Amino acid sequence: MTPLPGARPLHEYRLIVDARTPKEFADDHLPGALNLPIVTQEEFAEVGTLHRSSPHQAYVIGAQYALRNVARYIGEVFAPLPARSRVLVYCFRGGKRSNAFADPLRSIGYQVDVLPGGWKAYRAWVRAELASRPSQHSWRVLSGSTASGKTRLLQALASAGAQVLDLEALACHRGSLLGGLPDQAQPPQKAFDSSLLQALQGMDTARPIWVEDESKRIGRLQLPDTLFHAIQQAPSWQLQVPMADRVRACHEDYPHLAREPLSLVQQLQPLKPMIGGAPLAHWQQLAEAGDVDALFEAVMRQHYDPCYARSSAKQRANAQPLQLPEHTLHEPAALARVAAQLLG
Repeated sequence: MTPLPGARPLHEYRLIVDARTPKEFADDHLPGALNLPIVTQEEFAEVGTLHRSSPHQAYVIGAQYALRNVARYIGEVFAPLPARSRVLVYCFRGGKRSNAFADPLRSIGYQVDVLPGGWKAYRAWVRAELASRPSQHSWRVLSGSTASGKTRLLQALASAGAQVLDLEALACHRGSLLGGLPDQAQPPQKAFDSSLLQALQGMDTARPIWVEDESKRIGRLQLPDTLFHAIQQAPSWQLQVPMADRVRACHEDYPHLAREPLSLVQQLQPLKPMIGGAPLAHWQQLAEAGDVDALFEAVMRQHYDPCYARSSAKQRANAQPLQLPEHTLHEPAALARVAAQLLG
């Protein structure tokens, strides 16, 4: 595992403190960090506004806020820790906020490191690692059109002991226009990058990583160029599944769309310039009639399958066909046999 410059391996710290505001923390943070804002979001805004007219007064007020907050954290968070516990503290650039936190902790005996360059340096390190690390691994790719069971087979491979990277789980999105999860927002891009790097760091370079075929974007998140190209160049298996099984998988994987077929069609309206008005009108009729099975099948045959055929003709010409017999997607034992076949 490549160490973070200027810090010990993160697992050696009893506590990793992110001294930035909650908004900064939500955008991205070091793995395992605890957000202990040295100034709250409101205090940060107040001090920043005052600094434009009176820098000295802003520092005076900021110092009061910081000392009060650090005192509270010492009592609530640090007091229960053993003496001389090792702590890593960081802020945006590793400057005033970090040192205002670190100095009082050092004075009472904790071993405190301040991350040089703060989160900004960490972010640069993440980007550099993601530009190089994917090429250090070998990849195996499951391809196939929508609802062909790629995620299910990926999970079966993981259960069989394979190394698996579930990009859609990290992105909180199933990777198509309809792929948004109804109860879960996608993470910010920077947070996705951090989670992706953390996952890659846990992978053994001597063993292949199995992954689903993905486009450059998963929802609104973008894959690193190096990872995308590595996936495109890797050996792949193209899943071929009976339509009836794919329709059933749509019901199971997209129950919110099955319950609200009119919403499904509404979400597909941006496709009109690509496919024309006739298919959309047909889908609308099926939705209004409540014929969800026919709607799922029509959307796959008229949009997703042609799109997949066009992209695979360019990118997956050498994919090995993998025929999944009827009901395989819905029988864990059958999927386990397919996974064993792939790993054998």
